[in-house]
Amino acid sequence: MEKSRKTDNPLYTQIDSYLADKEHQIKKLSRGDIVEGEVVDVQDGLVVVDVGYKSEGIVAGRELKSDTLDWRDLKPGDKILVYVVKPEDEDGRLVLSIRRTQQASAWITLEKAKKDNEIVETTVVEANNGGLIVEIGKDVRGFIPTSQLDASRVYLNGIRQVGKDISSKVQKRLNSLVGEKIQTRIIELDREKNRIILSEKMVTQSRDLEQREKTLNKVKEGDVLEGTVSGITPFGIFVNAEGLEGLVHLSELSWDKVEDIGSLYTVGTKVKVMVIGVSDGGKRVAYSIKRLLKDPWAEAIAKYQIGDIVKGKIQKVVPYGAFVRIGDGLNGLIHISELSDKLVKDPADIVSVGEEVNVKILSISSTERHLGLSLKGAKQKESTVKKAKPEKEKELSEEELASAVDTAISEEIGGE
Repeated sequence: MEKSRKTDNPLYTQIDSYLADKEHQIKKLSRGDIVEGEVVDVQDGLVVVDVGYKSEGIVAGRELKSDTLDWRDLKPGDKILVYVVKPEDEDGRLVLSIRRTQQASAWITLEKAKKDNEIVETTVVEANNGGLIVEIGKDVRGFIPTSQLDASRVYLNGIRQVGKDISSKVQKRLNSLVGEKIQTRIIELDREKNRIILSEKMVTQSRDLEQREKTLNKVKEGDVLEGTVSGITPFGIFVNAEGLEGLVHLSELSWDKVEDIGSLYTVGTKVKVMVIGVSDGGKRVAYSIKRLLKDPWAEAIAKYQIGDIVKGKIQKVVPYGAFVRIGDGLNGLIHISELSDKLVKDPADIVSVGEEVNVKILSISSTERHLGLSLKGAKQKESTVKKAKPEKEKELSEEELASAVDTAISEEIGGE
């Protein structure tokens, strides 16, 4: 009976029709929604907005602040976007925000950037031992972990420092980045937790890959490239040349023996390299630095001959003799039997490191790049050299003689 009366009643039919009309439906709002509303009233520190909800909303206090909109310029009838803070507070009021609209809009932009893998520009505002805190627009901050920074920012003497054990020197470098702009891509985005994790490395690696492909397609053995030291290891240095990273092995750094790589190179050092090998589709690239330098042995063969007496410096003393440095990149050995005419039990009794000596060249081995030297041979040759005749005094001209006599007389008279 009730059902029949309700169905037949024109009033109920009108109500159903009204509720079915989307224009008259009451909006369902949730925290975080951004909706358009109409300004109803502007009071001192309070703006009333109608967003089509069951009650009008209020924007008050710090929620009125905005970089793009001054609430004092609003007037009834103006259309504005507002952020839903609370659909209903303890007094049943709809609480809205103008300030958070800007922040929420930034999140929407970031969500699109993450989806489209776009580059996001950030500004460093703080550094800690985990990475960098950056600002992305107004009131939106994100975090770049140390592991996601470009390698050049976290290398120290060629050793990568990450995580909790990051060194104070690397920390100092990170602190110096405050205020700098860094281009990043978004790794993680969680609006509910207000969490944004970014990566600079994804940007630089992407650029490097593009450049790497270009270089790989045109490079060939013997080409000379300009690059930057990207890493240092006990067995050589890694160089990134035009996006193509390769290894300069210890044996290809210098014609001379390299004792301490760190004293010669640091990460970021600009270098020229020669391509000496590319394999596995570019996965393995070998560079050389020494092949761009003059080979001291080529000069040695032309400059020195067996029997020459040359000056050198003792570099190392070993049980079987002493190594001598002659010029740049030339090393030779004085065998223990060539140190003295007398029996030598310990080479250190005859020579010491750093001592300058004259030595005689006994042999030149181009294949082994080695000089055979003799200390006693040099001394023997020196002892057989006749003493040079004293130079004949220079004869003076008549004018010079007269002048000298006058000077001598003047000095004699003046001294009396």
